[in-house]
Amino acid sequence: MATEGIVGLYVETRSYQATAELWKALGYENVFETDHGSGQWRHPNGGPYVFIAEHLDGELETHPILWVSDATAFEPSPELDYAKPFTPEHWGVVEATILDPDRRPVSLQAPLPEGASHDG
Repeated sequence: MATEGIVGLYVETRSYQATAELWKALGYENVFETDHGSGQWRHPNGGPYVFIAEHLDGELETHPILWVSDATAFEPSPELDYAKPFTPEHWGVVEATILDPDRRPVSLQAPLPEGASHDG
């Protein structure tokens, strides 16, 4: 089973407000914001969403988010380097992180399996 392609882009920033203003100026509209400096932005013409997350310390990360329709049926290639296996997340999906050949993260997200709960 393969992924269904890129559905989003995860972008860390030092200033959520400034980065949100940039994406707004590029035509993106706010879908939702959290109460801790993050939010999802979508373009009205479609395409992948942008999830902006304020990250004040350390290196900033930007990575693609790919959708997997069923994590339990996902049969990864043995060449994939997993940094994190599929794990329930607080935003209602299971997420795995793989690393590309240059050690950059790639997020794989899938629906929570029936009956599963997330971490809070």
